[in-house]
Amino acid sequence: MPDKTLVIACGALAREVLALIELNNWQHMELICLPADLHLRPDKIPDAVEAAVLDACDKYSRIFVAYADCGTGGLLAARCAALEVEMIKGPHCYSFFEGNEAFAARGEVTSFYLTDFLARQFEAFVIKPMGLDKHPELRDIYFGNYEKLVYLAQTEDEGLTRAAEAAAARLGLDFERRFTGYGDLVAALADVSSQVYK
Repeated sequence: MPDKTLVIACGALAREVLALIELNNWQHMELICLPADLHLRPDKIPDAVEAAVLDACDKYSRIFVAYADCGTGGLLAARCAALEVEMIKGPHCYSFFEGNEAFAARGEVTSFYLTDFLARQFEAFVIKPMGLDKHPELRDIYFGNYEKLVYLAQTEDEGLTRAAEAAAARLGLDFERRFTGYGDLVAALADVSSQVYK
């Protein structure tokens, strides 16, 4: 078995994980991504992760799952425990990008969040799946209880900031940008990278 670590990640984290691998020269770490649109059906995430783990388990000395709970209601954590693989801590990527403790302390229940990925893919992952492209009147049903859109920025990118601002305007929400960088994802991958293989 090669002395390699496989990271199985949500496709929405591909850029961030690849950036950290390159930045830290983690040559022993490889990445495969599952489709980001699994988030539209989170009940399918545990099965998809399990299939990827089982396909790779005899090819790597360690496997790490770069998903948080992501709407699976604890099912992904239970599946990872049964498969004896670790996963990133937190309820979702908004939380671990900001830092799970900081995110929990804010307790923002009236904020809608975007990451770099969602700022890029707002139309494909928010507007179209919710039918707002064809039925903009649904906006109040989906977003009537939100007060602001919070853009958790992983990078300093003016284009993405403008895209996030436009998303807030389209939803009729106040806008706030917070630079988070990669948050707890950095520590999680660094910890996996530093562990001695058995």
